Amino acid sequence: MKIKAKLQLGLFFLFSVIVLLGGMGTYYLNQLQADSSKILKDNIESLEYVQGMEEILNTWSSVDTAKHKSFEVLLEKQAHNVTEVGELEATQNLRKAYFEFKKDSSETHFTKLNQALFNIAELNQQGIVRKNDLALKTAENASNYLKMVAIVCMLLTFTFIVNFPSYIANPIKELTKGIQAITNKNYEQRLHFSSEDEFGELASAFNSMAEKLNEYEHSNLAKILFEKSRIEAIINNLNDAVIGLDEQNKILFVNIVAIKMLNVKSEDLIGKYAPDVALYNDLLRTLLNEKENSKEMKIYADERESYFTKETLTVESNEKILGKVILLKNITRFHELDEAKTNFIATISHELKTPISAIKMSLKLLENEKVGILNPEQSQLLENIKSDSQRLLNITGELLDLTQVESGKISLNLQAVAPQNIIEYATSAIQFQAQQQNIEIEIQLSDKLPQVQADAEKSAWILVNLLTNAIRYSPENSKIIVSAIRQNGTVVFSVQDFGKGIAKEYLEKIFDKYFQTPDSQKGTGLGLAIARQFIEAQNGQIWVESEIGKGSTFYFSLKV
Repeated sequence: MKIKAKLQLGLFFLFSVIVLLGGMGTYYLNQLQADSSKILKDNIESLEYVQGMEEILNTWSSVDTAKHKSFEVLLEKQAHNVTEVGELEATQNLRKAYFEFKKDSSETHFTKLNQALFNIAELNQQGIVRKNDLALKTAENASNYLKMVAIVCMLLTFTFIVNFPSYIANPIKELTKGIQAITNKNYEQRLHFSSEDEFGELASAFNSMAEKLNEYEHSNLAKILFEKSRIEAIINNLNDAVIGLDEQNKILFVNIVAIKMLNVKSEDLIGKYAPDVALYNDLLRTLLNEKENSKEMKIYADERESYFTKETLTVESNEKILGKVILLKNITRFHELDEAKTNFIATISHELKTPISAIKMSLKLLENEKVGILNPEQSQLLENIKSDSQRLLNITGELLDLTQVESGKISLNLQAVAPQNIIEYATSAIQFQAQQQNIEIEIQLSDKLPQVQADAEKSAWILVNLLTNAIRYSPENSKIIVSAIRQNGTVVFSVQDFGKGIAKEYLEKIFDKYFQTPDSQKGTGLGLAIARQFIEAQNGQIWVESEIGKGSTFYFSLKV
C-alpha cells in the first residue's frame, strides 16, 4: 500500500471517529429533546386546562354564559390533548359531570366535577413524573454509551497517534542516518525497509546507489593510492625544493630537499598554517614573501653557500584558486659556471689586449716608409691585417664590458648619439645571420629624431642581442621590424618579430638572470638580463609585449 493511501486511511479513521461521536451525540440529544417536548406540550398543557377550568368553577355563576363558554372551550381543548392511559375516560367523565353540574349546580355535582378535574390532573402529573424518569434514563444511557464509545475512540486514536507518526518518521530517520554514513564515505551502509510503499522503493534505490559507490570506491582506491605514491616519489626525487600550499595557506606537501633546507621535521610542517611556521623559520618567511620571486637568493645548503631562484605557481580550476606551489630552483651550478666564465673572459680579454696592441704597433712600423716601401699587394694585406686587429680589439672590449656587467662594475661612456647610427651598426652586424634564414630587416624611423644620451657601444650591443634573438625565433622567409620613435622625452627603440611568441606567465621573468622559457633554444639565459642592466645603467627602461602565435616586440628607451 502506498504512503498516500495509508495517510488517507489514517485520516479517514479519525474522520470516522469524529462522525461516530457526533452522530451518537446528535441522536441522544434529539431523543432527549423529544421526551422533553412531550412533557411540556402534552402534560403541562393538560394541567393548564385543568387549572383554568378550576378557576372558572370557583367563580361559577349559572347566569354567566361567558364563563360557561370559556369552560367548554377549555374542556374541548383537553378532549383534543389526551396523551395518558385513562385520560380519555377521565375526560369523558369530566364532560359528563360538567353537563350535569350545568343543569343542577348542587354541591354533589360540584364535588363530582372537582373530582373529575383532579383525576385528569393526577394522570398528567403521574405522566410528567414517568416521562421525566424516562428522560433521565435516556440521558443516563446516552452518557454511558457516549463514555464507552469515547473511551474506545480515545484508545484507538491514541494508538493511531503513537504508532502512525513512527511509521513515517522512523524510515526518514533511518534514511538520514544512511545519508550521513554515505557522506562519511561508509559505502557499506544499507537500508532495510520491508514495506512495499515509497519507503521500500527509496530503500531499494538507496541501497543500489551505495553499492555502486562502494564498487567505485574499491575499484579506484588502489589506483588513486598508487598515483598518489608515484607523485610523492616524483616530488621527493626532484633536485629542487617543492612546497605545496592549499587556498588557506596550509602546507599540503614538502619534498625531502625542502625539509633539509628548512631544517624542520615533516610532521611539524604538513597540515600546519604556513605563516605560523614562518614565524620561527626565516627561510619559509622569505619564500612566502611574493616580492622575493624575481630575486636571486643565497642560502646555506649542503654545507655550503648555494644560489637559488624562487618560482610560485598558482593552481587554479574553473577560475577558482585551489592553492599554490613554491619551487626553489638551485642555480648554484649556473652561478659557478657564470663566475668561471666571467673570470675566464676577463683573463682572456686582458691577455689578448697585449698581443693585439703589439700587432697594431708592428703595423704602424710597417706603414712607415723608413722601414721600407710596400708594393700595392703588400699594402692591401697590411690594411686587412689592420682592420681585423681593430675588430679583434673591439671584440675584446665588448668581452670586458660583459665581465663588468656580471661583476656589477659597469663603465659607461655617455654622449650624444644619433639613434640612426645605433640602428645601422646593429643591423649591419646581424645582416649576414638574417640573410642565412632569408629574413628581411625592415627599418622604420620617425622624422627628425633627436640625439640620445647613451653609451653607443652598449646600446648597439643591446640592439644586436634583441635582433639575434628575433632571428633565432623567427621562421624562414619572414620579416623583422626595427623602429625608433620619440615619446615623452625619450627615444623608444623596438624590435618586432612574427615568431611563436612568449606565454603570458613568462613575460615578467624574461629579463631575469638564467631564466629560460621551457621551449627556448640553446642559450645561457644571460643576454636579456645583461641588456636590462645596460639600459638601467643609462637611466632607461626595457620591456616586452608578446602574444602566442603572433610574435613578440621588445622595447627599450633612452633619454634625449
